[in-house]
Amino acid sequence: MIKFLDLYKINERHRKEIDTRIKQVLDSGWYLLGKEDENFEKNFAAYCGTKHCIGCANGLEALTLIIRAMGFNKGDEIIVPANTYIASILAISENGCTPVLVEPDIKTYNIDPDLIEEKITPKTKAIMVVHLYGQAVEMEKIWNLAEKYNLKVIEDSAQAHGAIYQGKRTGNLSDASGFSFYPGKNLGCLGDGGCVTTNDAELAQKIRAIRNYGSHIKYHNIYKGINSRLDEIQAAVLDVKLKELDNDNNHRRKIAKYYIDNIKNPEIILPETYDKDAHVWHIFAIRTKDRNRLQEYLKDNGIQTLIHYPIPPHKQECYKEWNNLSFPITEKIHNEILSLPISPVMTMEETATVCKVINKF
Repeated sequence: MIKFLDLYKINERHRKEIDTRIKQVLDSGWYLLGKEDENFEKNFAAYCGTKHCIGCANGLEALTLIIRAMGFNKGDEIIVPANTYIASILAISENGCTPVLVEPDIKTYNIDPDLIEEKITPKTKAIMVVHLYGQAVEMEKIWNLAEKYNLKVIEDSAQAHGAIYQGKRTGNLSDASGFSFYPGKNLGCLGDGGCVTTNDAELAQKIRAIRNYGSHIKYHNIYKGINSRLDEIQAAVLDVKLKELDNDNNHRRKIAKYYIDNIKNPEIILPETYDKDAHVWHIFAIRTKDRNRLQEYLKDNGIQTLIHYPIPPHKQECYKEWNNLSFPITEKIHNEILSLPISPVMTMEETATVCKVINKF
């Protein structure tokens, strides 16, 4: 079986150093908001090119913290892509704000900047961009709209650790960015984890407090906060793996290039990228009108695939008020999309096998 993602192999490469760092945490007797968290925050901020990084419990809460710290009011609108993973939208709803869905570009799967302006109203306070599948959004038009209408820009960088746009990494293309370190991400820990990156010192300080019960000093609570902290073990693991992130991303690019050069089946629509550095290929997503049959065929031939994602947010039961809305591009993507295996431990021989099997479909 060619696994979609072999997490054991991914982490086994770092086993010796991870074991050492975990032992150091255990021996320290300090397990939250300690030296490991501080060290990783400093190193990840430097990697992204930002002044601040604030560790938190997961990617959803990273986005939730950003919106909360920006101080929006109930009913304020935040523009967000219609085809994103639902966490992007849940973070908006959690803060009492109103998500305003915008269709993606069918070629890149990222939000279509040309469709945003018509959705801006006096209630609009921010644009949330999602660097979906690992490709950085083309940000120039987003920045121009934000300046024109005095809007905040928030990045959901959960799938795009290390992607680059105009010489800057994701996480450093907005007012603030949320990252997930879920185990399957390009940079993943051994459980849940996340962080916020920003260059805004005041926002960073507010998020640091809100994630810790609204407190900078124990038992002194200046905000109605939550408990959302990146624990010391996860911070240590992430710091170990951060050093290999660029190498891992380069291997993903090598696999993606091989797929693009060698998948010749006319029934398959391959992903497009506008810049080789913009994409870190968290997901290699193809499209076909016969998606379900292709997935079964690949399974029968020993190739594991996933669907990112089978149901668009506006068709989910939790957003019943949207169920009658129509977003045809989003719905087309969700009906046709299929994710092929790609990872830093996938071999080129396995990649070649996937291509050969698909070409016979």
